[in-house]
Amino acid sequence: MTGEHGNPRVIERRMAGFSHGPVTVLDAVETTRGGQRLMTLFLAAGSDYASVSLGAGATLIDQISVGGAVSLTFALAPGAPVELTVAGTPVALVPAQAERDVFEGLNTFAAVRNGEDADTVALWLKHHIETQNLQAALIVDRSKPGSDPNFVQDLRDRLEGFGLTCTVLVLTSDLPLGKADAPAEAHPFSVPEAPGKDRMTIPPASPWDAPLGAMSLYEILRARFLGDARAVANLDVHDLVPSDVPNLFDSAVEAEGGVIALIGRHCYPWRVRKNQPTLFADHICVQFDAKGGRQRWCIAPAKAPEAAIWRLIRIGNARPDRTRTQLFYRHMALRHPTPSISKIVPKTSLIEHPPLLEMSEGYWSHKPVRMPELEPDKLPKGKGRRTIVTTMKNEGPFILEWLAYHRAIGFDDFLVYTNDCTDGTDTVLQLLERKGYVQHRENPFRESGLKPQHAALQASDDEPVVKDAKWVTCIDVDEFVNIKVGDGTLDALFAAVPDANMIAMTWRLFGNGDVHDYHDRPITEQFLRCAPEFARKPHQAWGFKTLFQNIGLFKKMGVHRPKGLNPQLWEEITWVNGSGQPLPRDMYRNGWRSTTDTYGYDLVQLNHYAVRSAESFLVKRDRGRVNHVDRDQGLAYWFRMNNNAEEDLSIQPRLAMMREELSRLMSDPEIAAAHAHSVACHRAKITELKATENYAKFFAELTGPRMEALSRLHTHFGSNVFLSGPGVIPDDVLLRGPDEDWFFTVELEGETAH
Repeated sequence: MTGEHGNPRVIERRMAGFSHGPVTVLDAVETTRGGQRLMTLFLAAGSDYASVSLGAGATLIDQISVGGAVSLTFALAPGAPVELTVAGTPVALVPAQAERDVFEGLNTFAAVRNGEDADTVALWLKHHIETQNLQAALIVDRSKPGSDPNFVQDLRDRLEGFGLTCTVLVLTSDLPLGKADAPAEAHPFSVPEAPGKDRMTIPPASPWDAPLGAMSLYEILRARFLGDARAVANLDVHDLVPSDVPNLFDSAVEAEGGVIALIGRHCYPWRVRKNQPTLFADHICVQFDAKGGRQRWCIAPAKAPEAAIWRLIRIGNARPDRTRTQLFYRHMALRHPTPSISKIVPKTSLIEHPPLLEMSEGYWSHKPVRMPELEPDKLPKGKGRRTIVTTMKNEGPFILEWLAYHRAIGFDDFLVYTNDCTDGTDTVLQLLERKGYVQHRENPFRESGLKPQHAALQASDDEPVVKDAKWVTCIDVDEFVNIKVGDGTLDALFAAVPDANMIAMTWRLFGNGDVHDYHDRPITEQFLRCAPEFARKPHQAWGFKTLFQNIGLFKKMGVHRPKGLNPQLWEEITWVNGSGQPLPRDMYRNGWRSTTDTYGYDLVQLNHYAVRSAESFLVKRDRGRVNHVDRDQGLAYWFRMNNNAEEDLSIQPRLAMMREELSRLMSDPEIAAAHAHSVACHRAKITELKATENYAKFFAELTGPRMEALSRLHTHFGSNVFLSGPGVIPDDVLLRGPDEDWFFTVELEGETAH
């Protein structure tokens, strides 16, 4: 149906919505079916529908709920006036008359506009008229009334300029259709809180652009306009069906049951051009690690079940014909206009998508901004050396064992950053640097404003010892790479996974094994009890560190893994877990802990001696943690990290190599003297702390029977217990056996435990 001389027909209509007391009417539609006059009221979710009536001449014949929004259909007596009352109070109502003839027999879009301009909407229509035989579109305009008064005329002008023949009806409402209770979700993406993180800060939103809250909207469109269309596709004005796919309207008509599913994939430009409008044709990228897709539908009303209900993402009471599912692309920079693509999507996830690129250059004749090319065969290869980057503060007594062990298993270079040491740590490291064992640096965290560990890693990126290394990892002095294959060396590990260029080493949390006092002995010999391999809780139990080839796949060092993926090279990543099994691609950008599907310890694990002896823990708590200087390392930390559930001796066969290297280091009188000085400082600090009332009480609590019992019960506690601390555990729980089948958890404040 068109206007005169084949010009497009653009119609404006308004929803008959209003609010009165406990009831919000989104629309009121009057129609005639089989000679019977009907009135349907569409109420917003939360409305008191029981208080609504249409007078003595009206009979309620149907009631449907869609997402909590209720529609009430009344049969009206011939010629009877519409007399709406809410809670007994008369309310003026002028219902909209159904206009289903406007779209009768037409291939039609049911779409939502969220501020997209007339140029975008006109191009959207033009594309689908040319490629999908689109004949009409019903566009629900969610813009605030008066915010874009020229949209309809501008759209009419653009369509006439294209010479298009179609019918377009623009439907507006005086009521916002967004979620009143969740306006902050309007932007599903925004700027990351910090570099390398994907936790997004959400900008505030008005109720006009919040996510759709009127879940009965599509039933309104069906009753008032679209019930007699040939086929209706639910796609918004930033969604495009590819130009080379079957006609989706014909597919719905031919489908068994008259319904097909449409699956949308988000797409993005690589970069938007400054001071130029963003176009469909700019969108040439997708996220390589995206999961699922946007669900929409296309329905042939005459063929669909009579009981079908039109919803946002699916047709209720109808089964789509899965053999005819079709793809569409959601153009996200049109849905969420932005001066920078990184504000709506992590750019480390974007890769060029050949079908979109072909459509941009071929169908649209456009020249999009392309991703920079990175040639895998031109990446740096390193010089075959293996490097550890670490940070330390007052770790003097523990340096030599850690250094000896990792030299023995095959690490070549050690880059150590320190800050504010008072126990001779700097003296030990400066001496080791002078003798060629390590490279020591002052941590630049004060100048950078970053946390100490992050500042050190940022600085390390420019160090030749890192840039020239083939394999690099960031581990702490209380972490030991425990290789379980072959002779326990890096060579044996690399031979076991010859194609890997990243190896995730999952933590095994080692507790104090009820050792109270500090002894100047290797911690790998003293502490033999740890968490079980299957240890989903506490959250930190399955954290991992990554041993990775420094070949340009990522831009910088990270605490748990390299950060800043070059997404052009994501297919070059071969990342395995500690059992040599591949990690899924959704780990590539931000994964830092293992899951029930990805943990593995068969080839390598990272022994994490986070607490050591109770006396040493006093010193650790006093100095603060290197990456969390403002957090208290109190009883809750000890509870989480002190896990003595079972014994693990897997590292013991490797300790002969460590002892041999440690003896070689200690045979140097200067190194031995520096170590002895740090040990003396550590013991003096322990004595000083235990002389204070607070630390004496704390030490007694750490070493008491309650905490020792709890250290063997971790697998029985829910996550909320570890978040709350050991004080929430009743004494009677301590009497339960560690090998018995039981579970205990608590509620967090403001939450309900499950």
